Amino acid sequence: MPLRDHFLLDPAVVYLDHGCYGACPRPVFERYQAWQVELEREPVQFLSERLPGLLADARAALGAYVGARADDLTFVPNATTGVNIAARAVRLAPGDEVLATDLEYGACDYTWEQVCARAGASYVRAPLDELFEHVTGRTRVLYLSHITSETALLLPVEDVVSRARRAGLVTIVDGAHAPGQVDLDLESLGADFYAGNCHKWLCGPKGAGFLHVREDWQEHVDGTIVSWGYGETPPTYISRTQRQGTRDPAAFLAVPDAIAFVTEHDERDRCVALAREARRELCALLDTEPIAPEEMIRQMAAVRLPEADPTLSQRLFAEHRIQIPTMGPRSDDLMRISVALYTEREDVERLLDVLPSALRSARSPA
Repeated sequence: MPLRDHFLLDPAVVYLDHGCYGACPRPVFERYQAWQVELEREPVQFLSERLPGLLADARAALGAYVGARADDLTFVPNATTGVNIAARAVRLAPGDEVLATDLEYGACDYTWEQVCARAGASYVRAPLDELFEHVTGRTRVLYLSHITSETALLLPVEDVVSRARRAGLVTIVDGAHAPGQVDLDLESLGADFYAGNCHKWLCGPKGAGFLHVREDWQEHVDGTIVSWGYGETPPTYISRTQRQGTRDPAAFLAVPDAIAFVTEHDERDRCVALAREARRELCALLDTEPIAPEEMIRQMAAVRLPEADPTLSQRLFAEHRIQIPTMGPRSDDLMRISVALYTEREDVERLLDVLPSALRSARSPA
């Protein structure tokens, strides 16, 4: 069976935007639904009695996959939630600075701007190759993505985290796109906080993410709400972040099934090769230069458009049923292609075939 047939995606659509929300394969989605049915058959027993053990098992499976102790991991709805929890745990003071690259995800830029404004701190953004030139005596936190969202670049997080820790900085990594794209060993990485998604490249259900926190920071971490977990004696990192009122845990519980699926169908080498090939061909077609070296590309690649085109993505979908985003700090001057385990060469060829006419139609007078 072709891998595309394992997914619920519309067969009429060329889906080149896996990096946005991911896509859940049918067997994982069915397991997710089965957990929901099991919950509804006996909600009290499921949520009150069984759930702590079930979540512990799911965290153990996730920990084995990302190289972490299960009790250093907590489930969150998405990586942005994890970054928010980490940002609040640091407890910034007036005059503190949070240093980040200028490649970060926009939603998390808003997070840091809000957190810093309320604390009287500053959010400082700098180019990656100048990052440590912007460290001052006021720098408290260094924050960066493992794989960037808009530019789709694999950043040297191991080197940056190691250098930042030697400088005495708190290290927070946004790993939204890393699980499922790169092998992780969070214990060895040593970041104080690492937030990741299970719904993107790990192909889990929507609403499944995680936060990894080093043990020496866990007492500072609060849940998104104060609930029953704070009444345990004593409350723990897991109890505060896991007992968050009544919520559907099915997405979390299906994470081991997602791990099993992507492990069985490991297409990463093929996908990376196809993503790099697609980038080369798109750059040639568009007559634009690559934005970074090829070794920084995994299963996503961003290419510079000849000019900003904020309606290109909508036109490609409306006219050709191709789902691919345009984005970028200069207003839609980047196109980002995702190559997931179900993506085939013909999907890329379809984009290459129609892109010239789609670009010409944007330049034609109304």
